Amino acid sequence: MNRAYVKAGLVALFSITLGGVLFSLPFLLAESIRHDQAVSAIPEQFPVTVNPQNKTIVENVLVDALFENASSPLQAAVGNVSSVIKDLFALVAISIANAPWYQSIAAVDSRFVTITPGMRKEQVAGVFASTLGWNAAEKKQFMTAAGDSSLPLPEGSFSPGVYAVTADATPEVAQALVNERFDRDILSHYGTATAAVVPLNQALTIASLIEREAGGLDDMRLISGIIWNRLFINMNLQIDATLQYARANTAAAKSWWPAARPADRYLKSPYNTYRQPGLPPTPIANPSVAAMLAALNPKNTSCLFYFHDAQGQFHCSDTYAGHVALLKQYYGRGK
Repeated sequence: MNRAYVKAGLVALFSITLGGVLFSLPFLLAESIRHDQAVSAIPEQFPVTVNPQNKTIVENVLVDALFENASSPLQAAVGNVSSVIKDLFALVAISIANAPWYQSIAAVDSRFVTITPGMRKEQVAGVFASTLGWNAAEKKQFMTAAGDSSLPLPEGSFSPGVYAVTADATPEVAQALVNERFDRDILSHYGTATAAVVPLNQALTIASLIEREAGGLDDMRLISGIIWNRLFINMNLQIDATLQYARANTAAAKSWWPAARPADRYLKSPYNTYRQPGLPPTPIANPSVAAMLAALNPKNTSCLFYFHDAQGQFHCSDTYAGHVALLKQYYGRGK
């Protein structure tokens, strides 16, 4: 009988302790976000190893280390154990914080909004709106840069990350938070020397293409190298993600990222890189810092064509004939 009481007491103690830990997770996450905003691990200035004027790409071991060393500032994108644990912690904390029962018990008005890399501005506004209860006019206000805003483009500068906001946050307040993060993550590291080689708008546009096309961190610099190789020889970029962006801009679109179809290559749009030369007019999505670094520091590759197979493995070729042969090998057809 005494043993049963002891067991029940231990179960109760464990439940109370676990409840207390879970209850405190949102507060710990908010503190973690404030710390991340105060301490940036990214290099003081973004390195740049591509030279569009000379049409050259120079390999740099320090840049390689940023992408390949698990303890580098890009470790969150590498997917090592510590970052996985941190991501899981954030997921649980956000789920708890945004639950109505927690907000009622804790008597707090804080909310967490998660913006993932590769979202369009409309998707970013949608996540804020669904969390904060905004209407259509407020979403539009959030996406429209104020006169004194540091946002340089209508797309591409809504920095990914977890944002801590109050339940009554207005579009102006939310936009200010996004501006601050973009300034911290991108502008503060984009020095005049880098901008003189690759203008910011150009880098953001290429980074957005990389973000939508890459299967992960390992592909980013290779895809960047292929994009730059095509630009160097005045070859149309032929990026499927731009077809998705162009089609989603039409009134008939039912998704922000519809699957690209062969017929989309004939769309009349400045974003159709199968028809239009050079880069699209603006970024097509909001890139991560990793994609920005990849845009500025591509791999020196001879490849001009690429695809991912059904398992997500990356393949590239120097020639179209080689590209078609690989497609037939993996998919039994050309492209």
